[in-house]
Amino acid sequence: MERTNSPASVIDPLARWRSGVTITPVSTVPNRHTIHNYYRTSPESPDGRWILYFASVTRDGHLGSLCLTDRESGEEKVLVENIVTEDAHRAACQQWVAGGRFVVFHDFREDRWVVIAVDIETGEEQVIAVDRQVGWVQPNASVVSLYGPHWEPDGFHDLELFDLESGKSWIPVTAEATREAFPTEIAEEFGDHAISICFPDISPDLTRVFYKLSAPKGGDFRSAAASHRQQLICFDLEQDRFLFLDRDWGHPNWHPDSRTILNVPNVLIDSDTGERQQLTDLPVLPGAHPSFDTSGEYFVSDGRLDNLGAPGEWGIVVNHVASQQSQLIHGFDDSQGSTSWRRAHPHPVFTADGQRIYYNISETPWVTLHVASVGTME
Repeated sequence: MERTNSPASVIDPLARWRSGVTITPVSTVPNRHTIHNYYRTSPESPDGRWILYFASVTRDGHLGSLCLTDRESGEEKVLVENIVTEDAHRAACQQWVAGGRFVVFHDFREDRWVVIAVDIETGEEQVIAVDRQVGWVQPNASVVSLYGPHWEPDGFHDLELFDLESGKSWIPVTAEATREAFPTEIAEEFGDHAISICFPDISPDLTRVFYKLSAPKGGDFRSAAASHRQQLICFDLEQDRFLFLDRDWGHPNWHPDSRTILNVPNVLIDSDTGERQQLTDLPVLPGAHPSFDTSGEYFVSDGRLDNLGAPGEWGIVVNHVASQQSQLIHGFDDSQGSTSWRRAHPHPVFTADGQRIYYNISETPWVTLHVASVGTME
């Protein structure tokens, strides 16, 4: 299932991913889920020492613990116990922050959502916000993005940022301002229903953010019908201005240049203008979640392998942007896993050095976090 469009005389940019790849589970403890949260952030700490994941012995994956595994010794330690999740898809949205000194996550405690930062050395917890959930952060920065739950924002309709170092919080952009900037597009999608900002993702240089909009539909939060969510909006935090609105959310992710957004199916979006560049020679993987390495030369994606001749199977594919070559590194059955109403997907992500890719597999009743590793680049 190799795919290449380059002349044989050209140096193969995917050579290290075509052979010698080692694939191993992060944990071998049986009868439990080990879930890395999403395709936006690596479970490996910035210094490469720890692997962070949500572990659960419940079949739905809605109750569990945050765990750290030492990459060198393999020793596991429990960081936080008895966490309640919205679903198994994103688990507790656990992420590294502030250079790896803290892990930030959200939890449902005493019938309220709370966002918490935990010191990985002392285990001390700090409640950052109540009645909010955590968006996506940059692991080497101290800024945390917050938003009201998409099905019941309870007055928190806007994007809020919190700085762990200073303890200060502020609102850089509101849902009302978003509607004023794009009145026609938002009216066509949401009518006159109240909207809120959700799923914010700050760019690597912290100067821009993209997010989607949501309108509550009522009902329990563990339901696909809890809210209507759509549209991709990009906002310049530095210059305090809206950049573009795309009618479809897709599965967006930042390029390390903090100006380009990668979306499905294999599209590069210029965040200054919203203009799209289609990477036409790369395979389209239904269900894909794409994620760049820190060089911006490669991105990894999961998805069904229907277009690579293996219908029903899922896989992890590494893509080289400039040459538009791709390489399947692992194909597997992904039909089991958690019984959650929103199941965990593979959600592959590169490590900071580009030598490892982490992803979930659901080929048994238990979701298992795996890592694919290659040797050091010459």
